[in-house]
Amino acid sequence: MSEKPPIPATAATPLVEPAAGRRVFLGVLVNTAAANVTTSFLWFALTFWVYLETRSVLATGIIGGAYMLLLAVFAMLFGTIVDRHRKHRVMVVSGVVTLVAFLIAGALWLAFPERALLDLGGPWFWIFSGVVLGGAVIENMRNIALSTTVTLLVPEERRANANGLVGTVQGLSFVVTSVFSGLSVGQLGMGWTLAIAIVLTLGALVHLLTIRIPEARPQSTGERVPAVDVRGAVRAVRASRGLFALLIFSTFNNLIGGVYLALMDPYGLQLFTVEVWGLVLGVTATGFIIGGGLVAKFGLGRNPIRTMLLVVIGMGVLGAVFTLRDWWWLYVLGIWVYMALIPAVEAAEQTVIQKVVPFETQGRVFGFAAAFESAAAPITAFLIAPIAQFAIIPYMDGPDGRATWGWLLGDGIGRGIALVFVFAGLVMVVVGVAAFLTRSYRVLSAQYQAAPDESASDASEPSDVPRPADENSSLAARAGGIPETEASALGDGGSRSQPGG
Repeated sequence: MSEKPPIPATAATPLVEPAAGRRVFLGVLVNTAAANVTTSFLWFALTFWVYLETRSVLATGIIGGAYMLLLAVFAMLFGTIVDRHRKHRVMVVSGVVTLVAFLIAGALWLAFPERALLDLGGPWFWIFSGVVLGGAVIENMRNIALSTTVTLLVPEERRANANGLVGTVQGLSFVVTSVFSGLSVGQLGMGWTLAIAIVLTLGALVHLLTIRIPEARPQSTGERVPAVDVRGAVRAVRASRGLFALLIFSTFNNLIGGVYLALMDPYGLQLFTVEVWGLVLGVTATGFIIGGGLVAKFGLGRNPIRTMLLVVIGMGVLGAVFTLRDWWWLYVLGIWVYMALIPAVEAAEQTVIQKVVPFETQGRVFGFAAAFESAAAPITAFLIAPIAQFAIIPYMDGPDGRATWGWLLGDGIGRGIALVFVFAGLVMVVVGVAAFLTRSYRVLSAQYQAAPDESASDASEPSDVPRPADENSSLAARAGGIPETEASALGDGGSRSQPGG
């Protein structure tokens, strides 16, 4: 009889009883949502404020592109930090740094007149925007930590649903953010908007201190590792065949995302006032809630990769048609459908990583994925903003552009931006269809469907982090409030330290 092939190491079994884990997860999810609302509220407000005061597509494109670029640069560092520290401590540090950044931005607002902060040729505009941007970027470390807590607290068969729930809460956050950012900038101004963001950030931080995540202290291997463990991340990605292809597939969505990042707000602000535009974004973000709710209810099917690629192709078709005319209802409907499709793409990637990657290295893998995928958006944003500002928009405003493309795009406002959206969408469709024909897609799909579930993974210990079963049972019992004899069946994962933040 031939020997069975060794079972690959997969993510750790949750350390707590399911009901207790769900309660803790929901607490962490709500707190992270509150933090995301606050940073997004200020970030959206900054973008609205800059465009309304300067009418510069180039400035908003640079700001948005810089945000995504910094996410790409720091994501690997964030992932390494998440793997080396307890998740609660990571979230607290992230909240403190974000609060300090917003306080500095508030001090700059009080110290300098508004005209100095809006002077694109002066240093204070870039310093002020950079400080707000830095606080928003640091807050994203919480999102990497949140993805790993899904593995820590949620059973494998419910993780796709949990990731869908994350998308639902993010959509709800986007509704609140979009509505109140436009209203705040339009009615209160940027100064009061900053003050509100500071108060909300402080409130989220205080609430976070009341939460306890039952997690053991990550065990050191004794080896000297760099602050940004690129080698460890690459090793973790390569350990699962086809995982790198998953990151490439996920990047497809961000290619067109960079175009939206630079041009969606300028286009919307040509159709609506800032207050109405904020309300439009809030209403369309209900699509995010619906899409996340559908994933939370029904999951992603037997092959999340196939689901993701089909959704990406749909996004490309949508991007090519929703600005063919400057009809406000067509634009609003297109954004709503786009929002509804996003949670499936995000949840598909997270679900696969949470199944095939050991818990001890998930932070680095999520950070690697964020760096890899986020790099696509700033590249397109940085490229398209000046091209649109100085070439495509003037061309479409002239007689040659209208004569050439009028049959397709009509003769309304924002036709230059509409032309960019059409070609970006078509590129997405072509790339998504081509991905279905690759060997990597077939390998990754087969690997996911053949990967063992969590009960099978208990027989395989990750080689770099020992996890004694007796201590893990005790840890689970203390965290979930159940007898140790019952907790012994909950699975492995842990170390000798006490649980807590």
